[in-house]
Amino acid sequence: MKILVLNCGSSSIKYKLFEMDNQEVIAQGGIEKIGLPGSFLKLTLPGGQKKVLEQDIREHTAGVEFILNTLTHPQYGAIRSLDELDAVGHRMVHAGERFSKSQPLTAEVLEAFTACNDLAPLHNPANLKGVNAIASILPNIPQIGVFDTAFHQTMPKHAYLYAVPYELYEKYGVRRYGFHGTSHRYVSQRVCEFLGVSPKGLRIITCHIGNGGSITAIKDGKCIDTSMGLTPLEGLVMGTRSGDIDAGAVTFIMDKEGLDTTGISNLLNKKSGVLGISGVSSDMRELEAAVAAGHPMAILAEQMYFYRIKKYIGSYAAALGGVDVIVFTGGVGENQASCRSGACEGLEYMGVKIDAERNRTRGEEAVISADDSRVKVVVIPTDEELMIALDTVNILTNK
Repeated sequence: MKILVLNCGSSSIKYKLFEMDNQEVIAQGGIEKIGLPGSFLKLTLPGGQKKVLEQDIREHTAGVEFILNTLTHPQYGAIRSLDELDAVGHRMVHAGERFSKSQPLTAEVLEAFTACNDLAPLHNPANLKGVNAIASILPNIPQIGVFDTAFHQTMPKHAYLYAVPYELYEKYGVRRYGFHGTSHRYVSQRVCEFLGVSPKGLRIITCHIGNGGSITAIKDGKCIDTSMGLTPLEGLVMGTRSGDIDAGAVTFIMDKEGLDTTGISNLLNKKSGVLGISGVSSDMRELEAAVAAGHPMAILAEQMYFYRIKKYIGSYAAALGGVDVIVFTGGVGENQASCRSGACEGLEYMGVKIDAERNRTRGEEAVISADDSRVKVVVIPTDEELMIALDTVNILTNK
């Protein structure tokens, strides 16, 4: 069974094609700069080499069509005909409270998803463009939606509500939803397989750390709390996002800087985080180099970045009544040893002890805690696309 997975952003489309009989990725790539000058598709060839195909791509339907043509290209393709595709799985960002699991993208489901556009105005419309593009080009192929927010729907009410007038929740759905749910679900399941343990009775804290980051508390395989909120702004210090900030500070800045809601949103989402503090970069690799060079503001930004991760690990250990496993994933979590050690430093009192040699790992599944650590600390590279493909197959075979 061949499953195409699409992740559509406002000006980009990432894709992977899976042969699900052995879960092999047989094609992958992405389009950048849709609707902008210099748009291109970058794909990975079977030997691992990268190939860039430049083309004017004005909107998502043209982008999806370009991807499908590339999949069947005599030189770069992985399949002979689009008839070989069995289904398309889509990353869908914000489903509000409507869906706690993946769904076939029927007209009814799409209507409910569209109703959540106000909660994710940058992401949901882009996701819908991908769905509509496939429907236009391959009208008879099954399409499955896998929602970022679904995994977090098991949070109890006392964890997801904000202490604002309850009518705001009733009228507008103002509450914590959380994101990166597909990643948190994948790594929390995979770490149990990797360690050979059952999720039942297990207390896991998953740390998805990248340019955007979130932490989730998981008990018995279910989310009980997560750091992102109504939007992806809440929680950790991120590449360009502020993370947690006093709401009073927000209105204070708006008054002093003469900012409207668009201006303050831009400041907090695109000009803050480690970029805003360091003045160097939002990329943790560049920040790490600046730290090594002794750049004082880069050092401060890194300290803030690690400290916020540590605070959430500690608070979620309290919420869970202890912790058995801490998982690091995401671009930074999988690859940056200094982040993992910095976030766990000082947690020895709760049984966390990192082995410095084991922690040198990059991008591979590994236990990085010491043998005498009461808490297992593990690196599990995330695979959201595989999770989407697995959900798609599961829905197709269990109709």
